[in-house]
Amino acid sequence: MSERVAQMLLRCGTEAAILPPTELYNEGWLLRLVLDSFERARLAGHPLSFSEGARWYSEALLASRFLPTRRGDPLAESFTHADAIVGHFDISPGERGEATLRKDAQQFIVIEAKLGSALSKGVKNSPDYGQAARNAACIAHAVQIAELKPRVLTSLAFYVVAPAQQIQSGVFENFVTKERIRDQVQTRVAQYGGVHDQWFEEAFLPTLEQMSVDLLSWESIIDHIEQCDASSGLPAFYQQCLRFNPMRGRSAG
Repeated sequence: MSERVAQMLLRCGTEAAILPPTELYNEGWLLRLVLDSFERARLAGHPLSFSEGARWYSEALLASRFLPTRRGDPLAESFTHADAIVGHFDISPGERGEATLRKDAQQFIVIEAKLGSALSKGVKNSPDYGQAARNAACIAHAVQIAELKPRVLTSLAFYVVAPAQQIQSGVFENFVTKERIRDQVQTRVAQYGGVHDQWFEEAFLPTLEQMSVDLLSWESIIDHIEQCDASSGLPAFYQQCLRFNPMRGRSAG
């Protein structure tokens, strides 16, 4: 059965297609192929390089500091879906895919993958709480839950991976910066009237200080992989992804 699934996916983007091409040629599958290459070849010298004993997981759920405390909580938000995470973590058993950092973790990277789309603006109960800020807050919450000091994590990061053209055009504005992330999380905390002030000062700010926050281009990542594995097939796959996922607009957050 798994072979049949593979055959159906391989027909995407051809005259024999039975599925939309974006079922295969999308940022999700592109990111999985990239991380698979880093894991298999143990590629070094790159922000996405794996630490010893690290793993990766796609579509992980990250717990939020601002989960509901009661039914109908007017300020709450749900778990954050991370396109992928890399590091030392466990995935809860069952179907949810909730990630928790290990007590001995030294690496935790959260990756948001983009092709034609921009970052989302906010959540229902906090419209200006942007996607980068939400991920950074979830990272800080995960570090605190694991009872880790941020400085013990030698690789702690939030990266947005996107086409070079999209990055150079300014589509992400200044949203993927520590300053904007800090301001948006501080505004989110202020909604709770002091409830999360101590967490912001003692957990979030030290984690943000330790964390790398940056934009990475697909092109630079694929070039790094190709230097070690010229037969990866990633350049051709990436071109198909660009073909079926045109840029759709400027970032809102």
